[in-house]
Amino acid sequence: MKAPNPMRHPNEEPARSRARPPVRSTRMSLYPRHVAGTKAKLDRLIEYARSHKRGLILTHDNPDPDSIAAGVALAYLLDKLAGVEAIVAYGGIVGRAENRALIRVLKLPVVPISRVVFDEYDLICMVDTQPEQGNHSLPARHFPDVVIDHHPERPDSHLAPIADVGGPLGATSTVLAEYFRASGLKMPPDLATALFYGIKADTRDLGRQTTDQDVEAYLWLFPMADKDALGDIEHPKLPEDYFRLYHVAIEKAHVYEDEVVICDLGEIYTPDMVAEIAERFMYLEGMRWSLAFAEYEDQLYFSVRTGDRRMNAGRLIREVIEAKGGSAGGHGTMAGARLPMKGLSVAARKRLRDEVVRSFLDAFGVNARKVRKLV
Repeated sequence: MKAPNPMRHPNEEPARSRARPPVRSTRMSLYPRHVAGTKAKLDRLIEYARSHKRGLILTHDNPDPDSIAAGVALAYLLDKLAGVEAIVAYGGIVGRAENRALIRVLKLPVVPISRVVFDEYDLICMVDTQPEQGNHSLPARHFPDVVIDHHPERPDSHLAPIADVGGPLGATSTVLAEYFRASGLKMPPDLATALFYGIKADTRDLGRQTTDQDVEAYLWLFPMADKDALGDIEHPKLPEDYFRLYHVAIEKAHVYEDEVVICDLGEIYTPDMVAEIAERFMYLEGMRWSLAFAEYEDQLYFSVRTGDRRMNAGRLIREVIEAKGGSAGGHGTMAGARLPMKGLSVAARKRLRDEVVRSFLDAFGVNARKVRKLV
């Protein structure tokens, strides 16, 4: 059997504004990630990009360090190798202090989606998210030309002319680091620092969902990273709201059967803190699952963590949230989702919260009556 091409591209350039591209290409294989394979994928990406003039790289909404770093690194490669000027944009906000410090300290060129006129760009890329993911701000009338994401492949990603998605990698920053190695370009210190921190944050210091490729990229980047900048990024000054939120989280957390902790945070000052709270509660002794959720601008945000390697947080959260009209994504040990609540009354919002918690408890396999408050 003839081996598939390592990267896909259409025979002719697709239209810029469309709900779906006219052709379906063969899926790009991600593994094995040897040097020749990575170089072939990078070459296909650059060859495709050279026929375009302006690039837009879109992260997922409320971007984390992995998404930000991957986006900025891709923009650099497109500029240096394809001669395509690209900007990196995000929907939502950059809320966590560490994420804001990443952008501020390294002076990373990212802009809010409100500044973007989509029709001005003829090359649209997505990093750390996919068309069907629902956690991005790409208008429905546009479809990405390039999709690069370490999360499990979603069906519509097959339709992108260039797609590097799926597989067990712990961070999208690992994909971009391997592209850099294959390119032969000198790595700028700010990009090395961003990519290093992207891998570090998404894999929790190589302790979660980590592969040999993540470790290799991490070790390759570390000598080039700015250590003083890393210190400023990882230990920023925190707003008073941060400490108020942790106070609320500890008071409102409920523990079920001494192995599941669930916390309704109410309204929250930034949606990306939901993931931090869920992450923190996994440090509670004996916990197999952690769920945190909160309301932000008429949407209910969820974050799930598990320490049980036999389970799949991404699959579980999709089963619960997508059945209720929301969007969700993730992989083995961590996942996130959001549900729209616009137009719902206060009573309806409470009912929705209660229904979702019951669904999660059923999925976790714990008795809702065997519950106690953390404090």
